[in-house]
Amino acid sequence: MPRISRRSVLRTGLAVSASSLVSRSAWARVAALIGGDDTSVAALPALAPREKLLFDFGWRFMFGNSNDPAKDLDFGMDQGDFAKTGDFKFAKVGYDDSKWRVLNLPHDWAVELPFVWDTELQSHGFKPLGRRYPDTSVGWYRREFDIPASDQGRRIAVEFDGAFRDVLVFVNGCFIGRNNNGYVPFRFDLSDFLVYGQKNCIVARVDATFGDGWFYEGAGIYRHAWLTKSDALHLAPLDSYIRSNLNGNSASLSLAAVVTNQGRQAESASVSWRILDAAGKTVATADAPLQTVDADGAKRFMATANLESPALWSPEEPNLYSAILTVETAGKTRDAEQLNFGVRTVHFDAQKGFFLNGKSMKLQGTCNHQDHAGVGAAVPDALQWYRLAVLKEMGCNAVRTSHNMPTPEWVDGCNRMGMMMMCETRQMSSSPEGLAQLTAMVKRYRNSPCVVIWSIGNEEWQLQNDMAEEGAMIARTMVERCHELDPTRVVSAAVNGNNKQGVSDALDIIGFNYNLKLPGPYHEQHPERPIFGSETASTIGTRGEYTTDPLRNTVSAYDVPVEWGESAEDWWTYYGTREWEAGGFAWTGFDYRGEPTPYGWPSINSQFGIVDTCGFPKDNFFYYKAWWGKEPVLHLLPHWNFAGQEGDEIPVWVYSNLDEVELLVNGKSLGRQKVPRLGRVEWKVKFEPGAIEAHGYKDGKLALTEKRETTGPVAALRLTADRTTINADGEDLAILKVEALDNEGRPVPTAGQLIGFRVTGAGALIGVGNGNPNCQESDKGNKRSLFNGLAQIIVQATKQPGEIQIEASDLTRHQEVTPAKLTISTRAIEARPAVAEVTA
Repeated sequence: MPRISRRSVLRTGLAVSASSLVSRSAWARVAALIGGDDTSVAALPALAPREKLLFDFGWRFMFGNSNDPAKDLDFGMDQGDFAKTGDFKFAKVGYDDSKWRVLNLPHDWAVELPFVWDTELQSHGFKPLGRRYPDTSVGWYRREFDIPASDQGRRIAVEFDGAFRDVLVFVNGCFIGRNNNGYVPFRFDLSDFLVYGQKNCIVARVDATFGDGWFYEGAGIYRHAWLTKSDALHLAPLDSYIRSNLNGNSASLSLAAVVTNQGRQAESASVSWRILDAAGKTVATADAPLQTVDADGAKRFMATANLESPALWSPEEPNLYSAILTVETAGKTRDAEQLNFGVRTVHFDAQKGFFLNGKSMKLQGTCNHQDHAGVGAAVPDALQWYRLAVLKEMGCNAVRTSHNMPTPEWVDGCNRMGMMMMCETRQMSSSPEGLAQLTAMVKRYRNSPCVVIWSIGNEEWQLQNDMAEEGAMIARTMVERCHELDPTRVVSAAVNGNNKQGVSDALDIIGFNYNLKLPGPYHEQHPERPIFGSETASTIGTRGEYTTDPLRNTVSAYDVPVEWGESAEDWWTYYGTREWEAGGFAWTGFDYRGEPTPYGWPSINSQFGIVDTCGFPKDNFFYYKAWWGKEPVLHLLPHWNFAGQEGDEIPVWVYSNLDEVELLVNGKSLGRQKVPRLGRVEWKVKFEPGAIEAHGYKDGKLALTEKRETTGPVAALRLTADRTTINADGEDLAILKVEALDNEGRPVPTAGQLIGFRVTGAGALIGVGNGNPNCQESDKGNKRSLFNGLAQIIVQATKQPGEIQIEASDLTRHQEVTPAKLTISTRAIEARPAVAEVTA
């Protein structure tokens, strides 16, 4: 979206509550993903001799300081720190870190910080990070771990899926390397620096002083870390790919892998592939000829295979296959890996739009940043999949990873749940750094069937306008790199302009951001170029608010666009009715931290979302559900609690895909209206306490009804969990909705009580939220105000099976409001392999 700078503008064990937002069908897929019951890919044993161990548990953390070395472990006290290898005492076993905080990864320390009223911090959500906040901009992570003597001779590496932002890594007193961007994975081979059969120590200094974007980005090691162990002869990371070509009722597979030899002598190696369907049945095999891989060298191995009657990947049926790659020498397995992939065809036609597997469809997409209420950018895997399920519930079939390389769990979720993706790199540049980031993204995700578009950037107005000539060259180099690494997908960018110059020249398909006056003329002038909406809408709204009030920093929920955007109804009517338009991506699916729009302080997040930061739907959610989904929809707004506004005229809207809707006010009919295609119906009603009720008709018959009643005051609280049985693996979690009810058990849509939470047993409270864009209460506390009747708490399981007891009580009127209690069961499972925690 356009950058806003200092400017204010108006997995068995599954149990789903009937009042839960996400449908049973959507959560069935989420539960399978979490619990290991997913049948989209075969369940396979560990691939010996390779090991990939989760390196998330048992870290210690402390703040450093970007200005004062005395507050930064004396790091940089003079200029001799890097003079000799092995001198860093803080990275040696036995260093006293007893006063450091114990935590697990992923971790975002920014979300833990207070909000600070500083206009320079607005776009990043008013968190004290940057050169003027040295006390809270640097964090140190430290971990001791054992390496068995039996690992001698193996190649051992540490891998980080992402950390924000500038990272220095030390092992056993030695400086290992650095990484200086917030979104691309990085790895270091530690083999030469480890002590085998003894304890070892790793330290990461993370400096979040500088950012990569103009939105909330978090701080710290906010994605997973891993310790990998392999033979000296092994498959090179990210260099294996599988490309499918569908031809009639069969698919040919082009298979490739790179074998690296870090041993001291040449090796004669072969590579084989075994293709498995979702049931684990072998459906194809292939072998590459024997080759000699020189010491300190690498060789590419290639082969082909054929799949008969392949099960195709699509949003409706996200069928996946697994490929087991094996490296052998003289009949001995030296390395192996598993790649999941899908078979599907993608075609963008300049006149007919978008086709998946030969079927015409629209991209019904949303753009999304990567943070969530309560946890910031450190989003646990189960929460990633929850977010996807929310989007699928409203009919969304595609996501754009705005504006950075996504976390692997988000991509994996899209593959398994059936969500297409426009995968975007952060830095639009053909510099070595820019191309390295782009290369890492394409190589990591080119086997993912969900990815249908590579995006090389977003709204680079300099490269689109004043530097158009340079922009054309930069874009061409980036597009060529994408095609070199992956010739099967189109490349585009999100352009907020007319696409007549600069970066647009090199693009395979043309993306327009906003301005519905531009795509039509461009299509007429360039009928050979496919077009889609790379970013659309920018509708703003505050969940549960029905008037715009600048004094309260709220925006009416009646589909209000910003000055450069379009309403949900307007943009989708445009893109959804033109055959040549491939569809588009609405800004945004979720509200996100930072870039508060349309207001500044005390707002601390945007209001663009179709759902809020918790995933609670705003009313526009149901517009999209009506016209993007396949089920009948009838949604009535607003609520009917307007005490003190008796006699005032209230707009009453209904989102529906039925034929007609009738509105009744306190039992009296105000007549029927036909529902326009891709539209809505509306009445003006003078408020009086009671009820409004919508009746939806299909083919002349009553199909659905929905009612809004004037409720009484809050009398009780209710807790509802997405799942009441979760895994005792130290990672899984339950997402709880907190509601206020009147004495008749009806949700009170205006309730704002401060609620206290008590969590005991086999779990811990890791975050709270309420979706209020102006709420500055702590995301990490044990209390949170309801916002328009709702709040959310996130509870994570420990590694010990048992029960988690959660209690919510009203801290404002606790003697008058009945508290809520809920128990979550945690079950013993075989957790994924992890680096053992070391005790003193």
